[in-house]
Amino acid sequence: MQRTKLNQCSTILRGHTAWIRAAVAFSPNGDIVASGSFDRTVRLWDVSTGQCLETLQGHTNSIVSAAFSPDGQTLASCSYDQTVKLWDIHTGQCLRTLQGHTGLIWSVAYSPDGQMLASGSDDQTTKLWNANTGQCLKTLKGYNNSIFAVALCSNGYMLASGNGDHTVMLWNANTGQCLKTLPGHTSRLLSVAFSPDSQILASSGCDRTVILWNANNGECLKTLQGHGSWVWSVAFSPDSQILASSSEDQTVKLWNVSTGQLLKSLQGHDGGVRAIAFNPSNGILISGSYDRTVKLWDVSTGECFKTLHGHKNSVWSVACSQDGQTFASSSDHTIKLWDIDTSKCLTTLQDHVSSVVSVTFSPNGQMLASASEDQTVKLWNVSTGECLKTLQGHTNLVSSVVFGPDSKTLVSSSLDETIKLWDITTGNCLRTLRAIRPYEKMNITGVVGLTEATIATLKALGAVEDEINLK
Repeated sequence: MQRTKLNQCSTILRGHTAWIRAAVAFSPNGDIVASGSFDRTVRLWDVSTGQCLETLQGHTNSIVSAAFSPDGQTLASCSYDQTVKLWDIHTGQCLRTLQGHTGLIWSVAYSPDGQMLASGSDDQTTKLWNANTGQCLKTLKGYNNSIFAVALCSNGYMLASGNGDHTVMLWNANTGQCLKTLPGHTSRLLSVAFSPDSQILASSGCDRTVILWNANNGECLKTLQGHGSWVWSVAFSPDSQILASSSEDQTVKLWNVSTGQLLKSLQGHDGGVRAIAFNPSNGILISGSYDRTVKLWDVSTGECFKTLHGHKNSVWSVACSQDGQTFASSSDHTIKLWDIDTSKCLTTLQDHVSSVVSVTFSPNGQMLASASEDQTVKLWNVSTGECLKTLQGHTNLVSSVVFGPDSKTLVSSSLDETIKLWDITTGNCLRTLRAIRPYEKMNITGVVGLTEATIATLKALGAVEDEINLK
């Protein structure tokens, strides 16, 4: 193969029909490259010719990581379907499927001798496997309290967060005090929402369930089951009587809040449904999907009456203004504002440098807030499309944003394990909330026998170490 200059693209490999996030790997000899995609397939490519040698099928959900064995004979792939698969690269045959994780599997890696395989999952574990037999040799448990979602009750007093440690936490938004921790889910939380009357809290996550809680005392009222994959989002109807849930199983489900009965299952998207929002002024539900479309649904009939195209990538978030006239959808680095009556795109907002994963309108309808993988929150003038402010302070992806009821404050959550409260007028961070970690404020100064790696891990879990003056 002819050498190419540094940073010069030599070949573009085409064939996948969906997003490729990070699942690419070279064989040890450099002759083959493997790519795993959200289209649920792994492709093996000849590096010299660019030809697709084999398409490996068997996973039932998106593939996010792949690794060759050191001898180059076997490929391991992991998926959102909670499995690791081992493939013979010459025949394309699936040799074995490794099962045991209870959350999304994000990464796989072989040991240098090829005898062991490691997999890391959202279930807060790393599993070590015998690469020859598929037996799980050991499960390493860790800690993760990344915050994936936040919601404010209608009076702005109580804040709920959905966390990576499988819990929902209730906070006093004024003091920053953690009021309650609600256990019940068995995997990472993805969404939380208060009913408009603030009586009920809904939460959903990777365990494929929706839980309804009494927002006042934290009692678990009902567990709603029916989705075939993790539940990305939950939203209440304006009258608090119906709950909508959207899932990676490509459906939106409507539930009776009082009885927990499944009312309707809305089907039509060709990819996971990442986001949903009710129009406050009529019986319309808006959904955004990995299939790059936004759909408008009649809640009373369950019929999709409009499909909107325009985004070039997966739709991460949707939101509707309080007057019901405008709605927003986010994808890749952009946000689109749409007219609800004409379904026309009014404007496209561009300023983020990475994916926009959450959008929300202020209660007065004058501003839109957006949260991004670029670790920032941006405030936009809805009428002009101007970016008014960029709020900086988070140190990881900002997963969710919500306005306070007075449109003067904003709450954001992040994978950096913090919730921040912002003053909209000044852009200043008013308060940072962080859950208590396992070794919070434990002083490890002078403790002997700790490696640098151990010290770093303990500090990440809340331990502190005083600076020692050696002079």
